[in-house]
Order: sequence, then C-alpha cells, then structure tokens
Amino acid sequence: MQITLLRFILKSFVIIALVLLLSFFIFYFCIYSGFFGKIPSENELKSKQNSIASELYTADSVLIGRYYIQDRKNVRFEEISKHVISALVATEDARFYKHNGVDVRSLARVFFKTFLAGDEQSGGGSTLSQQLAKNLYPRQRQPFLSTPINKIKEMIIAQRIESIYSKKEVLELYLNTVPMGGNIYGIERASEVYFGKAAMGLKIEEAAVLVGMLKANTTYNPAYYPTRSLERRNFVIDQMVKYNYLDNSSADSIKNLPLKLNLKRRTVYAGIAPYFSEQLRLELVKWCQSQIKADGEPYNLYTDGLKIYTTIDSRIQREAEKAVKSQMSRLQYLFNQHWKGRNLWRNNGSVIQTAMQQSLRYKRLKEAGKSSQEIREIFNTPVKMTVFTWAGNKKRTTSPLDSIKYYQSLLNTGLLSIEPGTGYIRAWVGGINHQFFKYDHVLSRRQAGSTFKPVVYAAALEKGINPCRYFPNVRISYPQFENWSPQNSDNQYGGKYTMRGALSHSVNTVSTQILIRTGIKPAIALARRMGIESDIPEVPSIALGTAALSLFEMVKAYTTFSNSGKAIEPIYITSITDQKNMILLQRNHAVSHQAISPQNAAIMIDFLKGAVDEGSAVRLRTKYGLSMEIAGKTGTTQNQADGWFIGITPDLVTGVWVGAENPAVHFRTLEAGQGASTALPVWAHFMLNLSKKDDFAGYRSSRFDALPRDLQARLDCPPFVREEVKEEPPKKKESFFKRILKKGLNLFKKKKKNESNDI
Repeated sequence: MQITLLRFILKSFVIIALVLLLSFFIFYFCIYSGFFGKIPSENELKSKQNSIASELYTADSVLIGRYYIQDRKNVRFEEISKHVISALVATEDARFYKHNGVDVRSLARVFFKTFLAGDEQSGGGSTLSQQLAKNLYPRQRQPFLSTPINKIKEMIIAQRIESIYSKKEVLELYLNTVPMGGNIYGIERASEVYFGKAAMGLKIEEAAVLVGMLKANTTYNPAYYPTRSLERRNFVIDQMVKYNYLDNSSADSIKNLPLKLNLKRRTVYAGIAPYFSEQLRLELVKWCQSQIKADGEPYNLYTDGLKIYTTIDSRIQREAEKAVKSQMSRLQYLFNQHWKGRNLWRNNGSVIQTAMQQSLRYKRLKEAGKSSQEIREIFNTPVKMTVFTWAGNKKRTTSPLDSIKYYQSLLNTGLLSIEPGTGYIRAWVGGINHQFFKYDHVLSRRQAGSTFKPVVYAAALEKGINPCRYFPNVRISYPQFENWSPQNSDNQYGGKYTMRGALSHSVNTVSTQILIRTGIKPAIALARRMGIESDIPEVPSIALGTAALSLFEMVKAYTTFSNSGKAIEPIYITSITDQKNMILLQRNHAVSHQAISPQNAAIMIDFLKGAVDEGSAVRLRTKYGLSMEIAGKTGTTQNQADGWFIGITPDLVTGVWVGAENPAVHFRTLEAGQGASTALPVWAHFMLNLSKKDDFAGYRSSRFDALPRDLQARLDCPPFVREEVKEEPPKKKESFFKRILKKGLNLFKKKKKNESNDI
C-alpha cells in the first residue's frame, strides 16, 4: 500500500515536472518567437544606436548648444577611466568576464525573488548584458506575468548581444546608455555634470559615486542626497576591495575623503548665443524632415547626433553679450530714475490688462472655468516666484499682477552683427535674458525710424537725383496725402540741405521731399532688392521709418552699402555632419545680387560717415573715442518707443534695437529715449571692447576704400546753406562788335542825362 502510494506520488511528481518543463519551453518559445513583443535580431542589434544629442558649434569650434531628448554624449571604451570599469564590474556583475550574457548561478535567486515573490525591483541576477538589453529595449507592460516575460526577453537579447559584441564593446555600450539622473544619460555626460570633467579623468572616489548611482539614480544622486551618495560610494569601494580591484589601505584612505562635486548643470542653451541656438533649432527641425537616411527614415535632430557648424564667432558673440549686459543694466537704471515718483501705468492701463490676458497663467485659469473676479483675485494674491533682475535672479513673494507690471517696465534689446564680405553672421543677441524673455528681438518687427532713410536716399541716387541738389528745410503739406505735413523732431527749420547734410542730421522734411521726388514705389522696390521682406505700406511716412521691420532685415540691407551695392543673403550654417562625420550640408558662399550701383553704394557710405562724424551719431567720436572709420544711422520712433543704431565698419555691419516689450512703455523725452542715447551706447561698447582684443586689433584703424576722384567731385558741396542758393546759368561771351556797340550806346545815354540835368 505504501509502495503503491509512493509510486503514485513519484509518478505524479514526474508528470507535474514534465508538464511544468513543457509549459516553460512553450512559454519560452512564445517569448522567443515574439508572441509577447518582438525580439530584436542580430542584424538589428548590430545597427542599434543610442539616441545622441546633436551639437551646435561656433566658427571657432566652441560648443554653444545641444539638442536632445536624452542628454547623452557617447564615448569609446578607451576614453573611460579604468576605475569606472573596475567599480562597475565589482558592483554590478562580478562574473562579467565568465558568462555569455546570462549568469546561470544567479538564475535560482532570480527565480525565487521575481517569479515567486513577484519583486519587480529585484535585479540581483541581472548581468550587465541583461541591464544593457533593458536600457536598449525598455520593459513593456504585459497582460499577465509581466516580470517573468520581460526577464526572459532580456536574457535572450543579452545572449544575442554577447554573440555579436566583445566584452569591451558591451561595457562601452552599457556605459553610454545608463540613466544618470534627470535627463542625463551615459558616463561622459554624468562625469561632466557632476564633476566637471571627461570620463577619462575620473578618480576612484568619483567613479565610485557614479557607479553607485546605477542602483537608483535619484535615491543616490549626489547633488540632492549627498549623505546617501557617500554611503553608496563607500559600498562600491568595499566591492572593489572584495574582488581585488583595490587594496584595503587605499580603500580606507578613499572612504575617508569627503564628497566633492563640481556641478556643471546646463540647460539646452546654457552657453552663449541662446537666442541664435533656438532660432536655428526651429529651422533645423524642418531641414531634418527633408533629409532621408540610409534606412529610409528622416534625420532626427534630437537623436541622430548631428554636428552643426555655424558662422558665429564666440569671441565676437561674448563681447556683444557683455555690451548688452553692461549697457542695458545702466539704461534700465536711468529708465527707472526717469520714471521715479511718477506712475508709468497712469495712461497705460491697457498694457497691463493685455499682458495679463496673454499670460499662460491667465489662459489656464480661463480653461479651468474661472470667472473674471476669481482670476483677478488670483492675480492679486502674492506667491513665491523667481524673477529676473540685473543683479541676478531673485526669489520673491509678489502677486502675479505686480510681476507683470515689473516685467513690462523692463527695456529689452536685440543685436546682430554680419561680416559684409562673406555674409557670415558673427553675433546674435535676441534679448537681455533667454530664460525669462523668449521673444527674439533680432526677428521681432518694430518701426525702423530714421534707420530706413538710407534706403530712400539710395533709391534717389539710383533715380539720378544729384547728391548736391539742395532741398529747403521747410514744413510742407501734401494735398495728395490728405494734407499730411511732416515735422522735424527738433522743430528746427530754415536753410537748405544736400542729401548728405539731411541724412547726417536726420531732417524729416527733406527726407520726405526726397521720397516724393523719387517715388514711393521705387523706394519700396529697392528695399525689396536689399533684402527687406516685411510689408511696407505705400505711404509717404515710410520716409520717416513708420514701416515695422526686423533688425535682421535692416542689418542685412545695410550690408549692401558696404558690399559695393550687392545685397547678400546672410549665412549662419557652414556645414552639418552626421555621427560618422559625413557631410550632409555644405555652404561656402553667400548668394548675392546687385541691388544698387557700386558708385551709389560708395556715395551712401560717404553720406552715413557724415552722420557719425558730424551728425546724430557724433558721440561715437566725442564720447566713446572710436577711431576706426564708421558709417551709420541712428533711429528713433514716435514717443521714443524704439531706439536704433546701425553702424557699418569695413569689417562688420552691426545693428542694435532697444525698447520695451510694448511700445507704450518708453522714455518721456527725446533726449533720454532717442536711438543715440539707447541703442548707440550698446554698439559703441561692443565695438570699443572688441577692437581692444588682440585678435581684432586691426579693427581700430580699419578704413573704407577711398572715393574715386569723380565721385569726390560730385559730392564737393556744402551740406547746409543758410541763404537761398541761386543757380544762375553761365554767361555767354559777347562778340567784339557787340561790345563796341553797347559801349557807344552807354556813352550816348550818359551825355543825354547830363544835358537834362543842366536844364
């Protein structure tokens, strides 16, 4: 009886074991066959690549931006410190060099922890190859037995990985894929972020900190939890001793060292030229969509590790940003003093209301169904926030409404610098702080003021108007334009100006006369040829700069004058390469076309030099002491809402715009708010400091080409005269007989007169 029962139990056990074994093989076969999700083939694994950030470089090879979904930078095995490898193997997979991707000794432990206990967080049996498989192909939620299915899939993939790659290659792949806290991936970026160095330069204690993070990159993040990180670091050191990668005495010394970090956190555009980097991102995304890779898929800016080389010069860009920071902080102080004791919003209440309604906070509250009264109360309730100040970002408790008033009272700026001969953009500053002010003022459209006048004058020259023709400085009403009567900003009239004199002193009455004589349509047509694409209304007030144009357009147009009349399309990307340094895009030369004659371009440079040497921009000489030849034009719009200065040197064409986000916010007086007082100082400090650098010492004495003698003769006339200029026709030479006859007739008249007097 007992023997029969024993046989039954044994037979049942064997049957159950066979059923379980068969079930396992069926289960395994289903996973292997892709029933629970595709298993990558060896060919797919060979071509598998991490998502790699694309990088943006200046012309002098400085990294200024990275575009990514995962902030990652791949490195080769030889570029990783040996201490990282030792710490990794000792801590995560001591038998790494002895298995083929799956450590059989650990399977039993894995079985009990995961299959029976259902502990999804346990990973004690996972080899580095299995962890790599998990990093490359993140786990998917299954309808049942999710953990066992994912574990077996990782085992299959791990074995395939090790059949393709060497142990060094596996380690390289692994260390380039691991998440290292936040959006940081890979040992190289982790090393840069936490210790400010490349992975090759990591010390033992630093390597141990980073390897310690692999267990839980948030829990053991040294930036947030230094105590936990230190404990985990010391555990890794102990593991290195246990597996003979480190001796006890060295380990004891290292474990006594404090945790030292050199955090180098950076946002996508943490370096120079953030506005330029963002504008380029928008264009590059579109470009990538039109470029097809070998696999038939379009390039992805955020994952394909492209390298984009630009024309920006980091040295010029830094000086531009320094000039903006120093002068805009000074100008903001003057603006605040200018309005001190006065209510800036007394007549500008609509500015705040509009800004509030355009804010993201307001839109979200509206979407949530809040009433106007509720929204008003929320905007008047103080909350903690970080605000921009010129003394650094500050944490404050203030109401959202007050923060809007504060930001609306800040002046902003744009600066663009182009090398005229090549069309290369060398500096691009779109605002005072990209973190708080996203709007790019290189591209924003504002009234151009008197900076548009040179386009009108160039059109006049192209039509054949004599540059020495005199125009009266008087107010004129134009019946054909509803009796519009432009006036000068200083309300000074009288005398007559040549074109050079009128442009130098920005005389509105003369500029309007020149436009009327030239024709509005021809002036607009020239603006188009010079690269201005924005809408320009067909009205005479464009002579005074009422058209809303961008700084980009205006600086591009001014390069025409310094480029012998050729309008040039600016270049900001010279080449794009893929991960293997294959060239995908190459741009060596800018596209150009003749917009005005070389002679008229040279005359315009002479006109604009007058504005600097004796006109509205004379303080470049008198106050700032700039010695290089400069041709330029200031600009100021109605109510001093916008201040402009565009300056041309033989080496660079640079434009600066200054104003508030809303034109209703401005200086009250012309003296304080004109372009010569707001935009020109930024330009002056930029060029002054740039020319002091050894690399740009030649800028200090640069000269334009001398005017040919025939052009000098055409311009040989006073720029201004007080009395009326009479242009009498030359007298014809009389014949000999005619002179004798006239003399006799005069003597006869004189004799008759004397006889009459005697009577």
